[in-house]
Amino acid sequence: MNLPGADVRHIFNHDIASCTHPDVVGNYLYSGRALGLSSPADIVQLHPFLKKEWSSISQHYRRIGLSHSENIIWDISFDVLKKYQDLDASLFYFGEKENQARRDHAWMKVVDYINSKNNFVALASHLRIAIPKTLCFRGKEWFAGIELFPYPCYLKAAISVAGMGIFRCETSQSVIKALAYFNEGVPLQVQAEVDAKIFLNMQYYSDDKGLMRWLVTEQVLDGYSHKGNRYPSGHQPWWVVEPMAEWLHSKGMKGIFAFDVAIIETQDEPEYMPIECNPRYNGASYPSGIACKLGLKSWLAKECHTRHERLDDINLEGIEYDSMTKIGIVIVNWGTVLAGKLGVLIAGTQRQQAGLEAELLTRL
Repeated sequence: MNLPGADVRHIFNHDIASCTHPDVVGNYLYSGRALGLSSPADIVQLHPFLKKEWSSISQHYRRIGLSHSENIIWDISFDVLKKYQDLDASLFYFGEKENQARRDHAWMKVVDYINSKNNFVALASHLRIAIPKTLCFRGKEWFAGIELFPYPCYLKAAISVAGMGIFRCETSQSVIKALAYFNEGVPLQVQAEVDAKIFLNMQYYSDDKGLMRWLVTEQVLDGYSHKGNRYPSGHQPWWVVEPMAEWLHSKGMKGIFAFDVAIIETQDEPEYMPIECNPRYNGASYPSGIACKLGLKSWLAKECHTRHERLDDINLEGIEYDSMTKIGIVIVNWGTVLAGKLGVLIAGTQRQQAGLEAELLTRL
């Protein structure tokens, strides 16, 4: 599987601040994830705070044989995009600020529409796609009949990124408590919890040439929290989300976008139920892209905490990715080391992944 769009030259700006909650720790450091997706001819915009880690990450990528751009602009302003109109823009999210730099009203409009979980529910109904029972509200002041909600359920902000504004509620009292975190007038939804142990992330790529299925990964969960993604998956239910993917493409969607899909086991065939659409790159996109470039057939992506604040202080000797064996650890989200977090890809069989992860954690 190839990296979508790699046949043209890009300028990458994967700063996430324009669409993330300010409480996401170190959100200004996430632009570094795009480096591993880039090609030598590309240009990459990075936050200037990441400059101190440039030597370490570029040496790591050189050792493991991962090609990348060295044409770095240490400025994440969208104004920079205006100077490179001859290059295709690769952006984390396409909103109003991005549209001011690269005019594409249709793309901005469809992203704005489906970025609302409530609009996702309406579109699923229109396309006759089965989803969990979901109640949509224009704000918490419209809530009524709370005792009749489908418990356990998830109270969600209709617009959220990185899991912010999502609460699992088992009783009406827990819903009332969670509502205190939201201001009036903030669109919300209440979605019934599905009886699923496996959740999929299904990624598409869209451009003027057409719509392409990309990758399916399985989400790695710790209880109810998303901790990473695993590839490959034994499930490929593209038909479940294809009608919505085609609708989004027809309305002007560009680049990477993805669906979260629950697998509900039954006595016969498993049922696949879409949960939401992410009209942008997501946490699985970056390890997926690097894995495609390295030709990996089995890998695990995880977010880890570390006591270190510099990449040079993390010892990967003996566990770093080896291009001959295709086993080992690749650093994906490297800028966040400055905030005590690290995103890694662990290549190998599941047994090898477990051993490498255990060893890595002792060093972090």
